[in-house]
Amino acid sequence: MIQDTKNKELIEKILRLKEKRRAVILSHNYQRPEVQDIGDFVGDSLELSRKAAGVKADVIVFCGVHFMAETASILSPNSLVLLPDAGSGCPMADMITVEQLVVWKKELPGARVVCYVNSTAAVKAESDICCTSANAVEVVRSMGDGRILFVPDQYLGRYVSTKINRDMVLWPGFCPTHVNIQAQDIISKKEKHPGAVALAHPECRPEVTAVADEVLSTGGMLRYARTADAAVMIIGTETGILHRLRQENPGKTFIPATEKAVCPDMKKITLEKVLSALEDMKPEVRVPVDVRERARSAVDRMLAL
Repeated sequence: MIQDTKNKELIEKILRLKEKRRAVILSHNYQRPEVQDIGDFVGDSLELSRKAAGVKADVIVFCGVHFMAETASILSPNSLVLLPDAGSGCPMADMITVEQLVVWKKELPGARVVCYVNSTAAVKAESDICCTSANAVEVVRSMGDGRILFVPDQYLGRYVSTKINRDMVLWPGFCPTHVNIQAQDIISKKEKHPGAVALAHPECRPEVTAVADEVLSTGGMLRYARTADAAVMIIGTETGILHRLRQENPGKTFIPATEKAVCPDMKKITLEKVLSALEDMKPEVRVPVDVRERARSAVDRMLAL
């Protein structure tokens, strides 16, 4: 009860200050439940990218990780973008640097770079087009013939290549949270819950997606859950999405494939940090103009699809 009262007071302060600052709050599906609940928009990377591109606000408070706040800065350069915890990063995004990508491109002249949005603005700026887990198949298919370099997630890249039967050169990056999910996690949960439908994120290992019934982005999982006949679903992605799945589908049961699928960076943002960001108008995330313009072209090509 004390915690509920404290959260209520924090939320009231956030809402008052949000109105005063002419701010919007964007919250990713993997955030803490209470942080999702204060979001003006809650979604996956693609959905939040679209919102950032069209938002009319002086301030964007991005409850996610650093590369997402960078994308908001790229798409809404006239808004002040705040990331409530400056240390909320993405290990996969850090697995490739712009210097490494430049060298790789020189080693494979003529190849085109498809860049997963889970990457830094500098890496996006050296890419031909961006993609998300929701639209990666469509993006790669749109590239026509020729060699494709896919960065930085090898597992998403491998999944796309099997879907469209096309060879791609894959950077050896991965999401540490999704590789915590094992095929046996899915198998054992299905044995325990006969008739349950297993959903897996394409960032998972290939042996995990192989035993799943559906392979979907987080946005795809939410849409599937709303329309599927299945009463029980096993969820193979970061556990933060369970909050929204249960909120939107009270008559259905959602079981995490494993409780180990928790992203510590996504959980760094709290209500206290959101309030502090609005009070102090920092930490700010701003992408340099030269990087922003080149990265914007790669993101715009994706959004145009």
